[in-house]
Amino acid sequence: MPHKFIRAALSATAIAAVAIYLATGASAAAATAGADFWTDIPDDAGGHIEKAQTLPDFVDLAAKLSPAVVNISTEEPDTPEGGEGEAPGQHRGDFSGPFAPFGHQHSKSLASGFIISKDGYILTNDHAVDNPSKVTVTLQDGHIYPAKIVGHDKKTDIALLKINAGHDLPVAPLGDSDQVRVGEWVMAIGNPFGFDHSVTAGIVSAKGRFIPDNFDEFLQTDASINPGNSGGPLIDLRGAVVGVNSAIYTQTGASMGIGFAIPINLVKEELPQLRAKGKVTRGWLGVYIQPVTPELAQSLGIKDAQGALVAQVLPHGPAMAAGVLRGDVITEYDGKPVSDSRELPLLVSRTPLNKPVTLKIIRDKQFKELSTTITESQEAQLAAAENPQKSGAAGTPSQFGLRVKDLDSALAKELGLDADRGVVIASVEPGSSADEAGLRARDVVLEVNRQPVRDLDAYQAAIKAGAKGKVVLLLVKRAEGTLYFAIKPQS
Repeated sequence: MPHKFIRAALSATAIAAVAIYLATGASAAAATAGADFWTDIPDDAGGHIEKAQTLPDFVDLAAKLSPAVVNISTEEPDTPEGGEGEAPGQHRGDFSGPFAPFGHQHSKSLASGFIISKDGYILTNDHAVDNPSKVTVTLQDGHIYPAKIVGHDKKTDIALLKINAGHDLPVAPLGDSDQVRVGEWVMAIGNPFGFDHSVTAGIVSAKGRFIPDNFDEFLQTDASINPGNSGGPLIDLRGAVVGVNSAIYTQTGASMGIGFAIPINLVKEELPQLRAKGKVTRGWLGVYIQPVTPELAQSLGIKDAQGALVAQVLPHGPAMAAGVLRGDVITEYDGKPVSDSRELPLLVSRTPLNKPVTLKIIRDKQFKELSTTITESQEAQLAAAENPQKSGAAGTPSQFGLRVKDLDSALAKELGLDADRGVVIASVEPGSSADEAGLRARDVVLEVNRQPVRDLDAYQAAIKAGAKGKVVLLLVKRAEGTLYFAIKPQS
C-alpha cells in the first residue's frame, strides 16, 4: 500500500517535470522539428479560433421565392397501339447510365419551373416538355393556366414557356453563376414526386462538372432533389437563381445527394434567342474531337494529357479554312486554355457568329497559331450516326487482341467507303487492350503511328515496327467519322 502512494507521488512529480519541460525548451524544439512536417496557424491570424457560424435561416428565403416557382404538367401525344413510342425514362438519350433527368417518365408528367418576368415567361427543362400535346402550369395559389412553348434548346436542356395570367406575377430574380463558390449554401424549390413547393437545402458541391454526352458545365449540389424537381430553381442566400436543376446521379431513381444544375449565366445567354426565334443558333468549328489520354499524349509526344485532339476535320468549316489538320491538339481557343476536350464545344458555341478567333495547337510536337472566323453550326454534319454490326472473328490475330482482314469492295460499299482497299477489324477479343481502348469490329484502320496502311501486309509491318513495348496510335474510320485510339501491347 505505501509503495503505491510513493509511486503515485513520484508519478505526479514526473508529470510536473514534464509539464515544465514542455512549457520551455521542448515546445520550441518540437516547433522547430515540425517546421517542415506540418503547418501551424500563423501568430498574426488572430490568435484565437473564430466562433462557428450558425446555419442559415431559409424561412424568409422560401417564403419570398416559392410564389415564383410553378408546377408543370404535360400530356404526351397518344402512341397508336403497336407503335414505336419511347419506353418510360428514355425520352432523353443525353442522360444515360446512372445520370438521369428528373421526371418526364409517363404519359402525364410533373416537373417544375419558375417565373422570370411579370408577364408570365417561365423557365424549365427541355426534357420536361419534350413533344407534349398539352402543357399546364399551376401556381402556388392554385391557379392553373395553359402554357405555350416559346422556345427550347436540347443541347442545354432549357425551355421557355409563356402563360397569360392577366396580371403581374411574382418573379424569381436571376443571379450570377460565375460568382458561385464551392461550399456556399443553396436552396432548391420544386415538385419532387408530386409534392409541390418542397424546399430543400445544401451546398454547392462542385463547379464545372461534365456529365457524359451532355453539353453543359454543371453546378453540382447536395441539396436533396428528386424526380419532379426538373426545371426548378437552385437559389443562393441572396435569393437569386444561380442554376436550373436538371439531372441527378442515381442508381435507385431517387436522390443520392448528387444533383446537377445548369448554370444560370449560360441560360441568360440563350434567353433572347429563345424568345425571339424559338431556338438557339450557335457557332461551330467543324471538327470532331476526343480527349487526350496519357497514352495518346505519349504516342503524340506531348508532355501533358491536355487539350482536344482533332479526330476529323469537316469540309467547308472554319477549322478547315484555318488549316487545322487531323492529329492536331487544340490547347487554346480565343485566348482561353483548353485543358479538357469537353470545354471546347462550349467555348465555340458561345462565340458570336462571324467573330475572328485564334487557335493554339500542337502539331508534330511544335506549337502553332491559326486564325479563322466562326460560322453558324451545321447540325447535320455534326450528327454522324454509328451503325455497328456484329462480325465474325477472322483474319490474323495481333498482340492487341485484334483480328483484322483486308477490306474488300463489297464490305467497303456496305460501310459507305469510297476506297476498296484497307484493313478492317473483324473482331475484338473481350478484355484485351484493344477492347479496353474502345475499338470495335468493322472499324477501318486508316493509319498506324501516323503512317497510312492500305492492306494487311502494310498494317502488320507498321504494327511490328511500332509495337516494341510502346503505345501504338491507330486512326480508324467509324461510320462517318474518324477517331484516334492509343493501345498498349498485351503482356
